[in-house]
Amino acid sequence: MSYKAKFKVWRGEGGEGKLEDFTIEVNEGEVVLDIIHRLQATQAPDLAVRWNCKAGKCGSCSMEINGKPRLGCMTRMSTFSEDETITVTPMRTFPVIKDLVTDVSYNYEKAREVPSFTPPEGVRPGEYRMQQVDVQRGQEFRKCIECFMCNNVCHVIRDHEENKPAFSGPRFFIRIAELDMHPYDVAPDRKETAQGEHGLGYCNITKCCTEVCPEHIKITDNAIIPMKERVVDTKYDPLVWLGNKIFKRSK
Repeated sequence: MSYKAKFKVWRGEGGEGKLEDFTIEVNEGEVVLDIIHRLQATQAPDLAVRWNCKAGKCGSCSMEINGKPRLGCMTRMSTFSEDETITVTPMRTFPVIKDLVTDVSYNYEKAREVPSFTPPEGVRPGEYRMQQVDVQRGQEFRKCIECFMCNNVCHVIRDHEENKPAFSGPRFFIRIAELDMHPYDVAPDRKETAQGEHGLGYCNITKCCTEVCPEHIKITDNAIIPMKERVVDTKYDPLVWLGNKIFKRSK
């Protein structure tokens, strides 16, 4: 069964633009991305949208639907009432290139700043032996599809552009946490790197990143909070402080 739905879609380039009204046919079982494609085919051939797999695994079609970051390909039209006006806008945290397409290069710049996996000398690929519990600790974080909706919704950079140089965001906190938990990673202290170079201290654990994650990764509870706790232990725990003093004196 089909019906006519009302859409408001952001149109514009380089930060300048407006919401345009559309009335478009919706068929049973369709998702928001289907409707965007129908708009391209019937009413707005120059409407720009980024997408790839249409299966919720590439993270390309991130957008804001009725003000909430969502994947266009995983947001079913059946979740809205037939008389509801659906507003589709680009991710607010990143610069608009055109229409629903944003420049997410900030995220790739931050990715390059995270030191890669550093195995110990003398251990070759294929010789790693890990306990299953160690595998499972990092498995959750490897589900990330890099939709960057967690970084988009994080108020530290969503509302404060000036924080971007010092803050890498939730997506890269889970990357650092994964490496920190890896038993074969011997890079210098990942926790200190997260705190000193990637702005872990800016996060005040509102859990908005966890709420929008399409892979249901518990970003705050399983990555950010444990890292914050270990940073505090290292800096302020009196026993750790005493141990460090003794260790340095014995050198």
